[in-house]
Amino acid sequence: MLKLHEKSGDDTVALMADIGRRARAAARPLAIATAAAKNAALVAMADAIISRARDILDANAIDVSNGHESGLSGSFMDRLKLDPARIRAMADGIREIAALPDPVGDVIAAWERPNGLRIERVRTPLGVVGVIYESRPNVTADAGALCLKAGNPVILRGGSDSLNSSSAIHACLVEGLKAAGLPGDAIQLVPTTDRAAVGEMLKGLGGNLDVIIPRGGKSLVGRVQSEARVPVFAHLEGICHLYIDRSAELDMAVRIAVNAKMRRTGVCGAAETLLVDRAVAATHLVPVLDALRAAGCEIHADQEVMKMFFDAKPATDADWVTEYLDAIIAVKLVDGIAGAINHIETFSSHHTEAIVAEDAKAVERFFNEIDSAILLHNASTQFADGGEFGMGAEIGIATGKMHARGPVGVEQLTSFKYRVRGSGQVRP
Repeated sequence: MLKLHEKSGDDTVALMADIGRRARAAARPLAIATAAAKNAALVAMADAIISRARDILDANAIDVSNGHESGLSGSFMDRLKLDPARIRAMADGIREIAALPDPVGDVIAAWERPNGLRIERVRTPLGVVGVIYESRPNVTADAGALCLKAGNPVILRGGSDSLNSSSAIHACLVEGLKAAGLPGDAIQLVPTTDRAAVGEMLKGLGGNLDVIIPRGGKSLVGRVQSEARVPVFAHLEGICHLYIDRSAELDMAVRIAVNAKMRRTGVCGAAETLLVDRAVAATHLVPVLDALRAAGCEIHADQEVMKMFFDAKPATDADWVTEYLDAIIAVKLVDGIAGAINHIETFSSHHTEAIVAEDAKAVERFFNEIDSAILLHNASTQFADGGEFGMGAEIGIATGKMHARGPVGVEQLTSFKYRVRGSGQVRP
């Protein structure tokens, strides 16, 4: 297991500089590693996670105990806690990544110019990736595996709440790298809880860090976006909406609403606002809210909704811009698809939105006019996940508009270069 580095100040600066140099040194051999070598490392990582499951669970028990003592919220504890099923899911996710096509060297496009030059746009690794995350130890496995598949060294800075768990998982990743003959420094976990380590990553580690991906709460992501001197893939928060249209089938609407909110309330794809078409308020509103309430959800409702559903709390302006990450949902009646689009475009964080509808025109308008990274029709917002998209796993959901948007998987962790082949051409 990783040895905890407890010093701070200048010592942390030196530590992070060394981590950056070692990651940069691993970049070239990793960029040219064969698909077979990377896949062998990934399979060995998955095997190590399964064989060391007891060690990982024991380390996680320490983190969970510490979390209870420090008063972590229920959503944080849900993200932090591991069990045998989640460990198997981690290993399965890594194997799924191994089974994906190798993106490095993939020819994205090719064409020939009138002068005979043949041009190809080819995927290449991004370089050294820094991932800063909070209490999700599974991110250690997901990020390490995805970056390896894309040929990128990665520096992982997990939260202090999950350091024991992440260290145990990281040991499995390094074991897999070494088994395949790849540099162990290709996946590094920052071995300190000193916050100065994050500051050094935001500065770019002396030019050795090429991109940062923050995965955590609003304060963490906000800090990274405002202070980082290198490019950032991030979403600030997941204020996700579910709209029930007048054409929605009631049973489907109930089933999707309960799953979108209550399957796991602490994930960024959980629905936080429910919008219901005023035209079907009399038939759809109460059954949906009854089902949510029966599942343990607290309802914050506008005045119109409260007149029809009495077991609710009055919504305030803050409810429309709150990512609860808890069993709470804000509910509002809107004037059809136009009202839903207007509300979403006003209050959304551009993460994930869903519509339940049978009217094809309403669905197409929803898809065409809402500018969010992920849009779903007749499906739960909880499908906003790289694994569910067939990516094996994801590092996070990007809501910006540069380079990556939506789940950040293997392809999103690559850049590209142009290869131009000639036969002696010179430019006139």
